[in-house]
Amino acid sequence: MSEKSTCNSQSGNAVYGLGLIGAAIFYISQATTFWMGVIGFLKALVWPAFLVYEALRYIHM
Repeated sequence: MSEKSTCNSQSGNAVYGLGLIGAAIFYISQATTFWMGVIGFLKALVWPAFLVYEALRYIHM
């Protein structure tokens, strides 16, 4: 019998996690009210969508 060795890389999760923390700090620090801070945190959860949207908008011009 041969053994198969697999290596699962979790670096994508680490990059997303660091991006989440950075985005949360950025959006919350820009907030002027409590509810804007809440909205900022929600934006931080979906920051990759904003990144891809802006990249595609830039490419399309």
